[in-house]
Amino acid sequence: MAFAVFAAEGLAVPVHEIARRAGMGTGTVSRHFPTKEALFQAVFLDRVERLADRAHVLAEAGDPGAAFVEFFSLLVAEGAANRGLADALAGAGFDLEAAASGRDHDIMAALGGLLTRAQRAGTIRDDIQIADVKALLEGCLVREREAADPAARDRMIAVISRGLRPS
Repeated sequence: MAFAVFAAEGLAVPVHEIARRAGMGTGTVSRHFPTKEALFQAVFLDRVERLADRAHVLAEAGDPGAAFVEFFSLLVAEGAANRGLADALAGAGFDLEAAASGRDHDIMAALGGLLTRAQRAGTIRDDIQIADVKALLEGCLVREREAADPAARDRMIAVISRGLRPS
């Protein structure tokens, strides 16, 4: 239940609302998860691990630029489908990097690794930094909050993909 509430409402949802929707008291939730961040971490680390696994597979892909864009697109799509994850990716209310710092969970490090690999291959501009990529990701996610529009998402990713390619 917590996953569904975070996915629909984002990280701003109060713990008492999560407990209410789950049909339990806030105290019950708090005994198992002393903070909302601990609850979010327990609920989302499995999802984050699957994303990191995909990044590790893509790191072996033949075209590093395409692999980078594919993972970026996957993060945008996951964030569009899951407001809590979108908030965490944007750094809003949850330190995803600190909570998911192990190899199996660190999707930002995985994204950075894919970026570096693509830059070394000459398929992504070498003046782009991971902070730039995070800002682009956040922009895509903000666009999705206004209204879920897969066609607009595809357009934005296409523009970003072209803009990241060397001239």
